Amino acid sequence: MANEHPFTPFSDWTKHWQQFFQNDFWGNIQPLLRSSHQPSSGMNIYKKDNELLVVVSLPGLEKSEDAEVYVSYKTLEIKATINLSFQGFDLVEEGIFQGRFEKTIPLPFPVKDDRIEATYHNGLLFIHLHRLIPEEPKKKIVIKKSEP
Repeated sequence: MANEHPFTPFSDWTKHWQQFFQNDFWGNIQPLLRSSHQPSSGMNIYKKDNELLVVVSLPGLEKSEDAEVYVSYKTLEIKATINLSFQGFDLVEEGIFQGRFEKTIPLPFPVKDDRIEATYHNGLLFIHLHRLIPEEPKKKIVIKKSEP
């Protein structure tokens, strides 16, 4: 027992666990385990040459002022407040997100911060971005000789 690896019992436990739950148990239940405290929204990112189109589903946005879009180099940030209420009705079941929505999206390449267009139509927020292309594609670095 003194030479036995300290985690050996865990590998045996894992084998029994997998046998009990049939190997695909966690794969089948994973979609049900999404965090309930983090709002989710449908989002697609489309790429064409040096452009990106980000489409975010935000149903129920009353005014465009209820949403904010920020961009910084390779990051897009979206903040919105969605309030769905119907006078005289109480909410019985909630399937559409309501409240404060915040999402930070890593972009596949740096984008220009002065050439962005955001529009909202039929519950979708469209954000059109353009690739930031450096003026000099590469810069030569001078190598100095080090003194001993």
